[in-house]
Amino acid sequence: MAMVERVLVIGAGMAGLWTAMALAGPEREVTVLDRDPPPPAGGADAAFEDWQRRGVGHLRHSHAFLARLRTLVRDRHPALLEALMAEGVRELGFEGGLPESLKKGYVPAPIDRDLAILTSRRTTLELVMRLYAEGLANVAMRPQTFVKDLIIQPGAPPRVTGVTLEDGTELAADIVVDATGRTSQAYEQLAAAGAPVPESSEACGIIYFTRHYRLLEGQSEPPRTRNSATGDLGFLKFGVFPGDNGCFSITLCAPEVEEELRKALVDPEVFDAACRQLPGLVPWIDPERARPTSRVFGMGQLESRWRELAPQGKPAALGFFAVGDSLVRTNPLYGRGCSFAAVSAHLLLDALSHSADPAARLLHYRAGVERELRPYYDVMRQADRSAIRRARAALLPQARPSLRGRLVKSFMEDGVAIAMRTDLDLMRAFLKGFHMLEHPQAWLKRPANLIKILRVWARGKARNADLYAPKPGPDRRPLFEALGLDVAADEQRVRAAA
Repeated sequence: MAMVERVLVIGAGMAGLWTAMALAGPEREVTVLDRDPPPPAGGADAAFEDWQRRGVGHLRHSHAFLARLRTLVRDRHPALLEALMAEGVRELGFEGGLPESLKKGYVPAPIDRDLAILTSRRTTLELVMRLYAEGLANVAMRPQTFVKDLIIQPGAPPRVTGVTLEDGTELAADIVVDATGRTSQAYEQLAAAGAPVPESSEACGIIYFTRHYRLLEGQSEPPRTRNSATGDLGFLKFGVFPGDNGCFSITLCAPEVEEELRKALVDPEVFDAACRQLPGLVPWIDPERARPTSRVFGMGQLESRWRELAPQGKPAALGFFAVGDSLVRTNPLYGRGCSFAAVSAHLLLDALSHSADPAARLLHYRAGVERELRPYYDVMRQADRSAIRRARAALLPQARPSLRGRLVKSFMEDGVAIAMRTDLDLMRAFLKGFHMLEHPQAWLKRPANLIKILRVWARGKARNADLYAPKPGPDRRPLFEALGLDVAADEQRVRAAA
């Protein structure tokens, strides 16, 4: 009779829950160690109001769950998808997000079924996922269980054989999975045991702020118009995130260099005043349509991080895996963190099924992570660097950009963005990359797509004038003046520090 492997999963956020769901089955006994209390009774609203999750810092920030995550739920956990829909989680299909220029001639294609997203409050998704995971074979949840240390046997490489809890209890395991996110303590312990895990990291350059709202009884979400509910002003990014059960949230992202703005946005009155300066957000926060249901939640100290569990192809430690943010962390602005957690959990399942040899398992996992996550990580990191430069340029206008810089900007804004508003297949191709259904840059490397874009770009702004979206919001000075902020303070501070 085959032995049942004992798996300890540290953390019960998205990464921990996805790991439990992926590994559940007769071959393994999965125990999820959660430092936080279980969800309260009372459903989705009680979870949002009362669930205490110190281990999940962005629990009450905006979330939309990409098509890659939704397809994993649909294809591997259909009962979970049914439970999510029953609790008010929504599926937003491809056609619902199309601009008016594409809706008129829309003809469904098979890929459209894979381009839907899930949208809800994060607490609602986690609540339903947790109840689903608890009902799976050989899965046990241990709430309010604090892990103090890994148990590490010396060797070359060392091997993780379990954990020690805060009360001194030792739990043995064949596999330990770190799903504790950005607060992970495992790597310091591994380094102390002679198993350092190299990492690379850099700042994302933003701080973001979220406030939740609820539609009033009898009210519905405003219709889509040419004024988009998402946008990027260079010095401020914004977006509306529809949720479950008549709820939605708004997130405003301020660059770190914009100190005056980010200090002010935590004030609910300033937050709503800023929203009223953005045409796409005005109908959402109309007091006759919706009311706020939360304070403003801030999130800072954001950075991208990649950890290497097998440097130079050699395992740092055996019996230990990391998933989600404790392995690869990205800017939450792109909404890929939960999808990264889901994908890494299923890559772990593939690795455990691949071999019984601990080293072969880790190397197989590493190869999968490189293949499935690295392309998106690199593209997002490049986008962050570009956004940091643009934010600084908005604060400190400089001389005329280089010819290359102007051409790249024009190609993206007057070519790519406009071409996607004229061609359904281009939009589909872009979204496949954005939603992690193929390499994020594959669509731009296809000659047929590039030719379409170049043709639109060559027509020029005048002939494409009707395809441009309205300006998403005011320039920096008028917005600052409307909010009563010192428009020159940050520029003076940055120049003084230079």
